Amino acid sequence: MKRRVSIYQVFPRVYSKNGKLNDVTKDIKRIADMGFDYLYLLPVHPIGKVGRKGNLGSPYAIADYMKINEEIGTLDDFMSLLKTAHENGLKVIMDIVINHTANDTEWINQHPDYYYQENGKPYRKFVDWSDVSDLNYDNPELRKEIIRMLEYWVELGVDGYRCDVASGVPADFWHEADKAVKAIN
Repeated sequence: MKRRVSIYQVFPRVYSKNGKLNDVTKDIKRIADMGFDYLYLLPVHPIGKVGRKGNLGSPYAIADYMKINEEIGTLDDFMSLLKTAHENGLKVIMDIVINHTANDTEWINQHPDYYYQENGKPYRKFVDWSDVSDLNYDNPELRKEIIRMLEYWVELGVDGYRCDVASGVPADFWHEADKAVKAIN
């Protein structure tokens, strides 16, 4: 009989009083000792400011896929968390948001063709998601960029992803991304 795996979910910015990755790292042994197999991190990337929801903003309005939100720590802090998790027998899953980005990500100006357009401006399918713009997967360059980002985090040691709004991303892209990521790990 196949053993079930267990997942411990963490939202770093509210995990502790400080809201830092280092606080999660300090707690990894306890999490592993409870018998969990995976540590699942909600988004750790910088959050956009344009159209921001509340004071802190939604962690699902990603401003930069290649960075760690400085409010919760640094890339070194993230690497320490990964190393500590692996040393304690935990795999790490990142929550990845690739259906949309923050309205003020650099891509909006540098690569407007990465986005669905309405009247010459990026738009979103869900009007009340005021802090994001939807990505257009008909663009092959966008696909390459997203796969490059997924590969980057796997090369750093991330063991898997939970994909937010996965149904908004075409199935053929998932097959392409899965193949690229599995070639690494």
